[in-house]
Amino acid sequence: MAEGLLIVNPRAGNGRPGTDELVVEARERRLDVHVLSGGDNPAAVAREAEAAVIGIAGGDGSCAAVAQVCVERDVPFLCVPFGTRNHFARDAGIDRADPVGALDLFADGHERRVDVGRVQDQLFLNNVSLGLYARLVHHREQRRRRREALARLRALALLATDRDPLGLRIEGEPVTARILLVSNNAYKLDVLSIGERERLDEGLLHVYVPTGVLPHEWHDRTSTQIEIDSVRPRLRAAIDGEPAELETPIRFSIEPGALRLLGPA
Repeated sequence: MAEGLLIVNPRAGNGRPGTDELVVEARERRLDVHVLSGGDNPAAVAREAEAAVIGIAGGDGSCAAVAQVCVERDVPFLCVPFGTRNHFARDAGIDRADPVGALDLFADGHERRVDVGRVQDQLFLNNVSLGLYARLVHHREQRRRRREALARLRALALLATDRDPLGLRIEGEPVTARILLVSNNAYKLDVLSIGERERLDEGLLHVYVPTGVLPHEWHDRTSTQIEIDSVRPRLRAAIDGEPAELETPIRFSIEPGALRLLGPA
């Protein structure tokens, strides 16, 4: 069995530069490396691997796919920041500006157990958004990555012009909202952006619903399981920043300590 496998998604972050350097550095550390190409599925690659540790160099979506396999197999997981935002790597204490340095965690990383969320049967590491944020993600995939300033301007435009309610019910209770966020542990939320998490092992889902037209404040409710229904049979969603469509009702749960995460001590 190999000591470690690094799966590299060269398409992360809209074609991240430095793939060749990362591969060379990984092999110098005696890691097995699989660079995704064509129709390769990172979860399938991880599922077939015989390795003591499985790492993924990619964005949050790629990390979640591989983390799901690591949970199934109870294998240590390493997230090498190689995407656009790398929210999970940041919250795990990994330097987002140094993917090569993160490779050292294969050998000397500190293992701890952290929580994962589930939406229906799909694992998520960060959060699931419904409503306007999800629309922005779907639009991004249609037009590819936009600069942050343009994304914020578009968010403001949507908030000002969108009048189509989601018709949501949280555990049967009607909610008037055009944005809803379900997160794996607690976030510090800004008006138009998602902040950081202080913990990855709180063991709670957080459901954030904004008060008022613009989300100056967020109502936060916590649970270990929650069901969100809608008048619509399907809702657009963003799962760890990746576009999806979910049939309603949408069931969320959290699995405390399910993932063996390698990170800084």
